[in-house]
Amino acid sequence: MSKIVWQFADQAVSEEYVKKTGSELGYELPEDYIECVALNNGANVEPDLFHVGTIEKVFGTLLSYDQDNDEYIVDVFNSYKAALPNGLVPFAFDPAGNLLCFDYKIHESNPAIVFWEHENAWEKEMLMKDEGLTEEQAEERARENVYYVATTFSEFLDKLHD
Repeated sequence: MSKIVWQFADQAVSEEYVKKTGSELGYELPEDYIECVALNNGANVEPDLFHVGTIEKVFGTLLSYDQDNDEYIVDVFNSYKAALPNGLVPFAFDPAGNLLCFDYKIHESNPAIVFWEHENAWEKEMLMKDEGLTEEQAEERARENVYYVATTFSEFLDKLHD
């Protein structure tokens, strides 16, 4: 964890505020993330590379808890909700507009970290309407763009490298 340097953070926020925002989204955010994002609100990080399987990806920025920021976590969540599989809560962007998310589908109290690729991701309503998929099938299709990264937020940070 010590090798990580956070840069260009927005103004720090309280852990209480982060928890409250998580509740507004309908989720209990992980403690290690809350501690980190309260101090490093909206920041980017060095080193910023991580792997999704064998593919190298770049960490962009943590989503912000500043309501006036374009990357305000609640606005980002609401903007992507229609295309995101159920149980995914974004917490960061990569430079290409993909999202790093908490995945609450399997572990409600301790969500895994996943990478959601926006390429070929369709709103689930559209899949149901245009392709006649059931809600369950649309959800399965949405999950095809989700890739496992780490078990916890701390483990994800430990995987960052040059």
